[in-house]
Amino acid sequence: MEKRSYLKEFTNYTFLSVLGTLGVSCYILADTFFISKGLGANGLTALNLAIPVYNFIYGTGLMLGMGAATRFSVCKSQGRQDEINRLYSNTIFISLIFSVIYMLLGVFFSKDIASLLGADTSVLELTNTYLYWLMLFAPSFILNNVFLCFVRNDGSPHLAMAAMLIGSFSNIILDYVFIFPMNMGIFGAIFATGLSPIISILIMLPHWIKKKNTFHFIWTSLRFYIFKQDVALGFPSLVSQVSGGIVMIVFNMIILGLAGNTGVAAYGVVANISLVIIAIYTGIGQGIQPLISTFYGKGEKYMARKMLNYAMITMLILSFVIYTCIYLFADPITSVFNSENNMALQEIAVTGLKIYFIASPFIGYNIILSTFFTSVERAIPAYVLSLLRGFILIIPFAFLLSLLWSMTGVWMTYPVAEFLTTVIGVILYERIKRKEIVHLEI
Repeated sequence: MEKRSYLKEFTNYTFLSVLGTLGVSCYILADTFFISKGLGANGLTALNLAIPVYNFIYGTGLMLGMGAATRFSVCKSQGRQDEINRLYSNTIFISLIFSVIYMLLGVFFSKDIASLLGADTSVLELTNTYLYWLMLFAPSFILNNVFLCFVRNDGSPHLAMAAMLIGSFSNIILDYVFIFPMNMGIFGAIFATGLSPIISILIMLPHWIKKKNTFHFIWTSLRFYIFKQDVALGFPSLVSQVSGGIVMIVFNMIILGLAGNTGVAAYGVVANISLVIIAIYTGIGQGIQPLISTFYGKGEKYMARKMLNYAMITMLILSFVIYTCIYLFADPITSVFNSENNMALQEIAVTGLKIYFIASPFIGYNIILSTFFTSVERAIPAYVLSLLRGFILIIPFAFLLSLLWSMTGVWMTYPVAEFLTTVIGVILYERIKRKEIVHLEI
């Protein structure tokens, strides 16, 4: 009975979390589809160049939310209410500080950032418009992620999931309305995307109105140790998002030299499908985080390990299904985003999808294991995995393999880097078990 109860709890949290993160991934996927239909290859290229900045903003919110929520779950399991309120309030203050920084960068430097990201004269204005408004909406993206993490960890995974899904579906509807009937172009796309987290936040209001929350905002001084905790425990989540942006910048630069704007547009298709797949694995990780942190806070390390095992089995099953679908349907998937029937784009993207996503099970393993380390307050191994897959391995391999095998080498980079990270992850986990840093029973 107890086993079934824990499995049910895992399924409940994970299923809802995956649904929610999949919904969030629709932010950019919807933009990709509607921009490709309304603005063609140039619009798709502009969007692809701007996505890394979205990753930075979204990653900042996820860092603060996941870092604070991990401590929140531990403190809640130990009955430390005063610390919970200080933690929540300081995290809101820190979120606002980061938001202002992004907004100022958008107001004064959006065009410079667009040029730096590789936008040429044909796509500079489109990219600049998207970036300018994206960065002005930074507070909504960051605060939405913080609130989602707190609400989910406060025993309301259904509400967090509903907020994420409704916000994302609103984005899809508004994307269509703004781009086509209202003819607002790329501004319509980013305006819809920016309104989406605001709608999500509104959906979560009942958690406060009905006083279901165990965290409360209080006026308190900024505590550096809380900032340090948020960043230390949430940093792997930031690296995961930011590295995706930096990898896109590097890949865009390499592909521009190999296949021009058509190659970048093709990579945009692959990268946006990647957002959806990563969202699934991130959802599994975010789903088990409250459970693992709670068990860890109570000293029930065996149950924390069991949640990890459930997550890995789920990930492997989903990875098999994901890659099978991508391999079989790579051509129609690409056609959805290839409104101009560009044959060169079609060929490059189809090949890319089939090679790139061989990495699926390795991505899932690395994301989930990194989240596990964070959830039990073991930040260093989580840093190692995040940095390896985000910077240390993938960027050098991108240059090396593209030099050796051109576009095929570009597509091979992701599977090679993720596989090597997985090998190191297995070694780190086994070493931790042997040293009994996290001595969890088998």
